[in-house]
Amino acid sequence: MISTLLVANRGEIACRIFRTCEELGIRTVAVHSDADAGALHARVADTAVRLPGATPAETYLRGDLIVKAALAAGADAVHPGYGFLSENPAFARAVLDAGLVWIGPPPEAIEAMASKTRAKELMGVAPLGEVTEADLPVLVKAAAGGGGRGMRVVRRLEDLPDALEGARAEAASAFGDGEVFAEPYLERGRHVEVQILADTHGTVWTLGTRDCSLQRRHQKVIEEAPAPGLTAGLQEELHTLAVRAARAVSYVGAGTVEFLVADGRAHFLEMNTRLQVEHPVTEAVFGVDLVAEQIRVAEGHPLASEPPRARGHAVEVRLYAEDPAHDWAPQTGTLHRLAVPAGVRLDTGYTDGDTIGVHYDPMLAKVVAHAPTRAEAVRRLAGALERAALHGPVTNRDLLLNSLRHPEFTAGRMDTGFYDRHLAALTAPAPDPYAPLAAALADAHGRSRFGGWRNVSSQPQVKRYEMAGEEHEVHYRHTRQGLAADGVRVVHADARLVVLDVDGVQRRFEVARYGTDRVYVNSAALTVLPRFPDPAAQIAPGSLLAPMPGTVVRVADGLTEGARVRAGQPLIWLEAMKMQHQISAPVTGTLTALHATTGRQVEPGTLLAVVHELQEAP
Repeated sequence: MISTLLVANRGEIACRIFRTCEELGIRTVAVHSDADAGALHARVADTAVRLPGATPAETYLRGDLIVKAALAAGADAVHPGYGFLSENPAFARAVLDAGLVWIGPPPEAIEAMASKTRAKELMGVAPLGEVTEADLPVLVKAAAGGGGRGMRVVRRLEDLPDALEGARAEAASAFGDGEVFAEPYLERGRHVEVQILADTHGTVWTLGTRDCSLQRRHQKVIEEAPAPGLTAGLQEELHTLAVRAARAVSYVGAGTVEFLVADGRAHFLEMNTRLQVEHPVTEAVFGVDLVAEQIRVAEGHPLASEPPRARGHAVEVRLYAEDPAHDWAPQTGTLHRLAVPAGVRLDTGYTDGDTIGVHYDPMLAKVVAHAPTRAEAVRRLAGALERAALHGPVTNRDLLLNSLRHPEFTAGRMDTGFYDRHLAALTAPAPDPYAPLAAALADAHGRSRFGGWRNVSSQPQVKRYEMAGEEHEVHYRHTRQGLAADGVRVVHADARLVVLDVDGVQRRFEVARYGTDRVYVNSAALTVLPRFPDPAAQIAPGSLLAPMPGTVVRVADGLTEGARVRAGQPLIWLEAMKMQHQISAPVTGTLTALHATTGRQVEPGTLLAVVHELQEAP
């Protein structure tokens, strides 16, 4: 029996595994980088061991340090979570060689499936060799790892070299393995997967299907179980292929077999030899704890001859600290508040006041809803997101909410090109026009300038805010009856709650303020602006600013001041949160300044370069 378990991971998955361990009576050990010294997963574990350094390469990718940590803390088992070393056969062997229990499949099974190229060969699917014009479009893909890292869609042959170089660099940074390959890219397919669970006694469960078609940068954003709209024949084929893949490598433990479904056919993609981020939807539908089952299997217990029956439908969204409207740029800073209503499941590695840093994936949480039908689950999840309090860096909450309510999604007709088609509409600002007024009234509470000896109204007060990229100026007055504003009746106003009567309908606005310039009104984020704008606060035309904190990992070959560049030409590459982000020339012209150098750490808004637009002759 396992008594003490170390999780070789961080964030929400470590917290989620610890939760099950606590229920089973198993002591827990966390590992943490210096950047994660105060992280939630390090705080909730029974024991925490420091991994010196901050980057993944220095810490969570150091299998030798993690094994030493397990032994030093008296652990007798290691769970890898997902990402990092979870699909690294050498790490699994090192754990076993140290006399520890490995909560995962045998190293040989990981080795057979860890390389997507070898997995395809095992399943009788060969990746492309030399890519030709006739093969386009293709997907350049990391052979190891997952999570959308090391993946690029190539539609023009001349873009292939850059795609290969970028994918190799990103894969090496995230997984320590820069091998990549190319495969045909199906434009309108659905990403469907099958959850499997196998024991050491020859039993293999298939726990239904999941649809993970809504993806950004090939990383899943919304997942659900079961996958809607599949025929009985196609479901049977998917389950048969999944069992075939498991038995082909004598699989043990939890795993996922992934497919692209197009034109009613299933195309094998890969097998993930680990727990998936989206496993909670399967847990909800089948009423199982997959982590508990992983531990039981590792202890040698047999599975029942048949899996439990599926009940209802579950949908999960991944809540990221990122800005979908600006190339999915990851965001950092203090997460002042994260709260969702009761009735949904929240898996997170953050609590109020935690800092979102630059070194790791920007996922804040997973929110999961389960209900008897798909429509009810989607409605429940959308309602929870709409009422959630998210105070801090920009998130993808509005995108998730709009996606759940989009006609294609509600009808179950989504595919992997969903965001390519609809991103602009889904991220179009829809600010509440009364939010700035509510912020001003809450701020004005207790600051009445009306004296009892006066018999005239005070002069209108003016406040300015930035909301959703636009400036808003609001006017209000102090009167004998309290605060007043044109066009609405102020029913109530204090520092935390404002109630306005708008055309006979009372609307409530919950207000929270952090520091001197940041205000949240319901789900809207506002920045307090000075009453009179600073004319000096201008950005030169053609300036390229860092959209997020990160490291300059590459500058285009031969790029120097005075060089001619064309609009859209890639100039600088930043790495942030294990992803590379390309910064391109905004216009055709001359590079008049270049401040970016390889290895430089930059903050959001840092000036990287300036391109002076080339004016065409009349």
